[in-house]
Amino acid sequence: MLAKLPPGYRDWRLISVAHEAGNLNDLRAILGNDIAVKAYREGTLPFPDGAIIARLAWEYVPSAANNKVFGQPQSYVAGLPKEGVQFMVKDARKYAATGGWGYAQFNEGVPVEGVTIANCAPCHQPAKPHDYLFTEYAP
Repeated sequence: MLAKLPPGYRDWRLISVAHEAGNLNDLRAILGNDIAVKAYREGTLPFPDGAIIARLAWEYVPSAANNKVFGQPQSYVAGLPKEGVQFMVKDARKYAATGGWGYAQFNEGVPVEGVTIANCAPCHQPAKPHDYLFTEYAP
């Protein structure tokens, strides 16, 4: 899998944002490299090899400053980072057993040991019709 963070990933294009509730309770941004963004925009399935998708997540916290301006509690913002940065990397041959996707997580720039295909692939199985991706492109 990825041994180091892909250079410049924080400058990749935005694919979508989400608020995940329940046990996750985070705000997240989904970014993609040029190959991934092109596949999303063109509706290409399966995604081509070389596509990389990044998930950045933060605590979902109320903004006292914004709520003061609005005069009521309604604003939530990104707080502290959650669960580092997660990546999906498309390589149909290398990751054939998991639909062509490999997975990685980095906390403070360091690869997290134990984050393996076995941990991530089962959760993505229900999204198989969309090449194992939960996120839809937000135009």
